[in-house]
Amino acid sequence: MKTPAPYLPASSPALSDADQDALTDLYVRGTPANTLRAYERDLLYITAWKSARFVEALNWPETEAIALAFLLDHARDLSDAPKDDIARETAEALIAQGLRKSLACPAPSTLDRRIASWLAFHRMKNLASPFGSPQVKQARAKARRAAARPSAPKSQHPITRDILEQLLATCRGTRRDCRDRAIMMLGWASGGRRRSELTGLMREDISLKEFDDKGLIWLMLLETKTTAKGETPRLVLKGRAAQALVHWVDVGGITNGPLFRPVSKADRVLKRRLSPDAIYQIVKHRLKLAGLPEDFASPHGLRSGFLTQAALDGAPIQAAMRLSLHRSMAQAQKYYDDVDIAENPATDLLG
Repeated sequence: MKTPAPYLPASSPALSDADQDALTDLYVRGTPANTLRAYERDLLYITAWKSARFVEALNWPETEAIALAFLLDHARDLSDAPKDDIARETAEALIAQGLRKSLACPAPSTLDRRIASWLAFHRMKNLASPFGSPQVKQARAKARRAAARPSAPKSQHPITRDILEQLLATCRGTRRDCRDRAIMMLGWASGGRRRSELTGLMREDISLKEFDDKGLIWLMLLETKTTAKGETPRLVLKGRAAQALVHWVDVGGITNGPLFRPVSKADRVLKRRLSPDAIYQIVKHRLKLAGLPEDFASPHGLRSGFLTQAALDGAPIQAAMRLSLHRSMAQAQKYYDDVDIAENPATDLLG
């Protein structure tokens, strides 16, 4: 099944074909790449769900009955449902297509994201959404509460300094080793960068003007999850992390274009940029080489590890947030709270 374009704005008779194409292009360029990918996945899922459930294509606008059916189908565990339950049959069809993992009740965050995408599609087409009706809104709130569960950490363990050192020790002298060392050190020391932020970096985004005199590298991220284009503050890299990045730039021959690139089996640096999934594979590979389980941590462990280490070293949370670019103090405080409770002397009262 081919994914329909989810970000097409509504056609307007007042616009020429050229202007309509320009408006569509503006929607695409003005939406973060990660959001576009999520839109495509969600639209594919929603389209397949309705086709399997009702043998119909999506309607624009969609009806309240369809919106309620979508909520009900995703608000319960279908493992114990009768074999002829329509919701179970639909879920099994989606599993067969590789669009759903199991009959278990999806996480509330997953359901919320798919509904948010569906809402966005209606807005783009300048249509009212069925999820805005009082009955559907109330059903959505009940579904969220009924399926509530503790949020799982994005990384099983934080990659604190001692773990990072174990991963860095697996990097020897090949270009691939130099690249992986630079990725992990920049990703950790600059505040815990996300995968998309690392792979989105261009050579033009780093300034080496102060490296020879002061050992400093300045980074300019185009945008992050919490900052818009042009509003992301400059970040600094120093010490070993700065040295590792300069070494990668030298051995990789990176004069312009993507900063982090694939390296062939022949140890030749390619021209295209790394994908965000490649960062996951790099962390997984380094964990294995370090003798740790491959699922010990994910790339988000670089971010959580930076904040956890900042708390362990007694760095003020405001200072850590200036690098991590957390927008919410409460979100960053969670890492500090975990350290504080572990170090609380009251936890040793029993001896």
